[in-house]
Amino acid sequence: MSEVRRGRERFLGGDAEAGIETLHAFSFGHHYDPDNLRFGPLIACNEERLAPGAGFAGHAHRDVEIVTWVVEGELTHRDSAGGATVVRPGDVQRLGAGGGVRHEERNDGEEPLVFVQMWLAPETAGGEPEYEVVRGIADGTPYALERAGAVLHIRRLAPGERCAVPDAARVYVHVVRGEVRLGPAGSERSAEVVLEAGDAARIVDARGREVTAVGGPAELLVWELR
Repeated sequence: MSEVRRGRERFLGGDAEAGIETLHAFSFGHHYDPDNLRFGPLIACNEERLAPGAGFAGHAHRDVEIVTWVVEGELTHRDSAGGATVVRPGDVQRLGAGGGVRHEERNDGEEPLVFVQMWLAPETAGGEPEYEVVRGIADGTPYALERAGAVLHIRRLAPGERCAVPDAARVYVHVVRGEVRLGPAGSERSAEVVLEAGDAARIVDARGREVTAVGGPAELLVWELR
């Protein structure tokens, strides 16, 4: 079973005057939806757009794992645990808030910044904050998020290329770029659903599913969830 959420259906947030635009896939802040609180441990998937010089001033988090994927531009990150870096396309950034951490995120560059930020609930509360960046992660390399019992797969597909959806109890597929067809392996097109950039699928019991890039290359963020 899969549920498709279109990018155009996301809640629009942010602060236009401050150069911040946010598209929320889940209930978030003032955009409260009791029927859309989470999918397994995944509690947020935000598409963020920051104009040059814009950003989020220092603010606090606790008991959340924050994973960031930059689509365009450069993200400057600083946190109270000592993390300070610039994150670029192809890098995976993780901030484990643990029992509490403060951080700020800014576009200190001259070009617009676009990134996808995903929040996951840890299996155990508390602990020390953790921070890491994996530079230039290769296609298909799994990134394990042990605190949340989840695995992120970055998939970059050439036109017509297929890839299997992880065999997991829950899988979340977010399309970053391009267009894909999602359906049972070897299925006819009538049994498939088309996902465009910004769309996502929430799949329960993902056995035997696959995605195919259509019309051009595609980039996907695929979460394997318990």
